[in-house]
Order: sequence, then C-alpha cells, then structure tokens
Amino acid sequence: MADGRIVITGASGKVGSLLRPRIRRGDREIRLFDLAEPSPPPVDGEVFLQHSVTDLDALAKAFDGADAVVHLGGQSREASAEDVIDRNIRGTYCVLEAARRAGVDRVVLASSNHAVGFHDRGEIPPGGLPADAPARPDTLYGWSKVAIESAGRLFADRFGMNVIVLRIGVWFPKPPDVRGLSLWMSPDDGGRLIEACLSTKDPGYRMVWGVSRNTRGWYSLKEGEAIGYHPQDDSEAYAEDLIAKLGPLDESDPELRRVGGTWCSIPLGEPN
Repeated sequence: MADGRIVITGASGKVGSLLRPRIRRGDREIRLFDLAEPSPPPVDGEVFLQHSVTDLDALAKAFDGADAVVHLGGQSREASAEDVIDRNIRGTYCVLEAARRAGVDRVVLASSNHAVGFHDRGEIPPGGLPADAPARPDTLYGWSKVAIESAGRLFADRFGMNVIVLRIGVWFPKPPDVRGLSLWMSPDDGGRLIEACLSTKDPGYRMVWGVSRNTRGWYSLKEGEAIGYHPQDDSEAYAEDLIAKLGPLDESDPELRRVGGTWCSIPLGEPN
C-alpha cells in the first residue's frame, strides 16, 4: 500500500508522534485521530480529527474511504479497571466495529508485552518467545491487551477482516533501562513494522512482536519476517552506557525473571 488513506488513532501520543514522519509518503493521506491536538501540528498530507476512540460514530466517519487503520489509542499504562475497560476494551471494539461499518478491512492493533508478562524468561525457547504465546497478563492493562487481541481474532474470523496484532516491547527513541535492551523497538524499526503491516498481502489474522533485532532479545522475529518486517536496529548500541549507569539485570531477582519485570508486582489497578 504505497499510497492511500491511513487513519492513526492515538496519533498525538508518544508512539503516534514517532510514527507520523516515518510513514508519510507520496500521495498518502494520514488522518490523525485523537482527543489531544498533535505536536507538531499536521503538515501536508495529514488531517487532524479530534474525537475519542470510544465515539463509534466519529470513528466510522473518520474511517470512511480509508484503506487501513493503525490503532494506537487508549490507556497506555496501568490504571483502574474502569479506565482500561473503557479506553482499551470498549475503545478497541469501537475501532473494529467502525472499520467494519466503513468497509476498512485492514486494522493494525497495538497490544503489549504486558499481555504475556508472567512468562518466565528461563522458559523461553530457542529463537524467542513466539508472537502467539499464550496470554499471561501482568496487570489490568495487560489483561485489556489480551481482550484487544481476542477482539481482533473475532472480527477477522467473523467478517474476514485483515487484523495484525502487534505485541509491542518498548517503542522509544532509546531503551529506557537494562530490561529495555531485550524489548526495544527503535522508531525507525517501528516505521518499518507498520509499513510491513500495511503492505503484506492478505495477512488474515496475525500476531507479531514489535521489537528490533536486539542481541539480548527475548522475542521471536520469525512472525514479523513472514509479513516482510526485517528490523535493522539493535539495542546493544546502548548497552554499555545503561549497564554502567544502572548495573546489570539481577538474575537472582525472581521478579526480573518474568518478562513483565516489575509490572508483575505493582499494585493492581493503580496508575503507574
């Protein structure tokens, strides 16, 4: 999909702001859907639509004539059950239903590594934890991401939509900590991943890890490679400085043996 109309929900958030310049191209129109105004402001080829992802009618109008939706909107951290249910579960249902009503058959859903946070790193098979590893959420936030994944499966099976679920590690300019060396996805690789999701032919329902080609990576890359995602960056470029500053990952700490790290023990339902 070299050109066309792409809607990004949550376009004003950190990830949306990283993605925008990396998928602008040619005659592509990008519709930025968010409650908050984007920064920087929209440029040529971008249109801002100010609404909530829980507004089904506004979503359906925004999706009219679109070729694909990249759903990044919602609650991005641990929060109350009410918030994660409303913003993530209800919001994603609205996105999928609006896409169905508008005839958009390709939706990319942002899930998270926290959907599998209780997996033990010692049990990860050679080649990395598969992208479709059984759900083991570490928080209410992680649980809401599992619900998002299953909603995508429902709409793919029932309506024949193409739905690609991205279990994202940490999509930051740099790895934020030592654990992040295993989870990081660079901004440029994030752009490559979304382009692969937009261009792969008839993907059906897929689950893919959103990570870079990290030397210390825990997650499988083969599912991404199957849709044409070939990450080029490696968090190892930041390893020496991070370890010197923060120390190595403490392998004796049971909490850090889980892929969700400290999220496995933070107070459930409290903002973090």
